[in-house]
Amino acid sequence: MRPDKKILKIEAKLDKLRIKHKDSDNHQVAENVFDDATLKTLYYLSNRGYIKAFGGSISTGKEANVFDAIGKNDEDVAIKIYRISSSNFKAVQEYILGDHRFENVRHDRKNIVLTLAKKEFQNLKRVRDAGVRVPQPFVIERNVLIMEFIGQNSIPSPQLRNVKMELEDTKHVFEQIVEYMRIMYCDADIVHSDLSEYNILIEEGITPVIIDIGQGVLRSHPMSEQFLKRDVSNVVRFFKKRGVNATDEQVMTTITQG
Repeated sequence: MRPDKKILKIEAKLDKLRIKHKDSDNHQVAENVFDDATLKTLYYLSNRGYIKAFGGSISTGKEANVFDAIGKNDEDVAIKIYRISSSNFKAVQEYILGDHRFENVRHDRKNIVLTLAKKEFQNLKRVRDAGVRVPQPFVIERNVLIMEFIGQNSIPSPQLRNVKMELEDTKHVFEQIVEYMRIMYCDADIVHSDLSEYNILIEEGITPVIIDIGQGVLRSHPMSEQFLKRDVSNVVRFFKKRGVNATDEQVMTTITQG
């Protein structure tokens, strides 16, 4: 089926930014991600030197798409674009309601999505400053977040779920992740709220990197304990399958009383 004029117009605009699509037939994704306001934001960031060239898609998540790009210092960067039109904004409202940092946000689709992008930028800075390995955030503009690319030679680091390790290395990664969770909770005052093997990357040297922290909430959030228990359950479940002896109760104690 031939793409319609609206899709062709989007692709023509993307060409001006040298955006390359790994899947040239995925026209619906292009229309959902690159609305006019997002294109203007990308132009603005490009004119300011934050984007020198735009590459292919790294991942497609529930609320956002991530692309690789060349940044202002000719380094690889990751560009996360929160989708305005197709995000399930009602599902993420619970992560914003109850966060005193965003008390005055209007609860319509656009403002919820823009707030989620801003929230991820702030959360990344907060937990990184506390000592957790996360992508370094560079700039946030509207629904576009530019941050450190995790990987080498334009190849992204794999998700934890796709990495095969010896048992000793698996135990080391587990202990490091639990320590990250403790630092986030005790020092950064943050609960990830969506942690699993899908949003932990493994760098060369078997170093875990926590990503997708936009839904992270402060400990003062009324559902923070429930979110923490869910994070712990996800992590313990995965590592028990990989041979690590751990329980939810032990990990919760380490995080909250460590």
